[in-house]
Amino acid sequence: MAEEVSPLKIIFAGTPDFSVPALQALIDSPHEVVAVYTQPDRPAGRGRKLSPSPVKACALEHGIRVVQPEKLKDPEDQQPIIDMQADLMVVVAYGIILPEVILNAPRLGCINIHASLLPRWRGAAPIQRAILAGDKETGITIMQMDVGLDTGDMLLKKPCPIKDNDTGSSLHDRLSEMGAEALMLALSGIANKTLQAEKQDDSQANYAAKLHKSEALIDWTQSAREIQLQVNAFNAWPVAQTPIDIKQNGNSQMLRVWEAEVIEGTSGEPGKVLSCDKQGIYVATGKGVLKLLKIQMPGKKPMDSQAFVNANDITGLMLG
Repeated sequence: MAEEVSPLKIIFAGTPDFSVPALQALIDSPHEVVAVYTQPDRPAGRGRKLSPSPVKACALEHGIRVVQPEKLKDPEDQQPIIDMQADLMVVVAYGIILPEVILNAPRLGCINIHASLLPRWRGAAPIQRAILAGDKETGITIMQMDVGLDTGDMLLKKPCPIKDNDTGSSLHDRLSEMGAEALMLALSGIANKTLQAEKQDDSQANYAAKLHKSEALIDWTQSAREIQLQVNAFNAWPVAQTPIDIKQNGNSQMLRVWEAEVIEGTSGEPGKVLSCDKQGIYVATGKGVLKLLKIQMPGKKPMDSQAFVNANDITGLMLG
């Protein structure tokens, strides 16, 4: 159970859905969130209307002041943070680099909720990179921020197993909630300075680069297991995909793969659809067979492979 601590004056910085449970936990706690920093509103949806970040929406719902600078490099953007004389700044997937003057502004500095057991995955996409690498475990690290990229001292770590059927989406949601729990566990130790800070072993660090759409293209010469990890990691973005020789307006279509399963047994020419049945679409790979369970054609919603097979027999077609 977390040790009792006097309420802290906290600045929160975050932007996407992942950050919201941590902000909500602070709002529901005795601590005072004096301001929320989030990225500027961005165009979204078909109308490309400016939309607030999930963090902004949560803050406004609770009447908390929201600040949205493009960057924090200019003194006029930095000074308000210094003037608030906060005890702590909590940063969760903010997406804007904090200069040293900001890191040193709060009495207890700035802490970050990072979705990896540091130093395993530093960078923008630790959840997807962990799945892609076939890691069996990930977790949350509460880290004292410094000027490096996720290089600060570790204050608290909370492990989380990665299940065989975990996707980028499912693991994102689990770690988001765990991050909020870990934050609340850590706050008293941070306030009382009883948490033992642990240095990271830089030799064990890997860079979790930002995801790019180009990575979503399936290479069928890879093993079924490698492709399955790609499918899992890139659900719900950018979604693994492969060309399929079903013509529409004279062009081949791009088939998106949302769920897949590895099948043991003999294979064939990589990318060839070996068979289709009510259980799925069986595709040869460089090693083993991949059964496609949930797919999506352009302009259509994702569907179970069974529904697709009922209307399309693609046995013998080449993917890729």
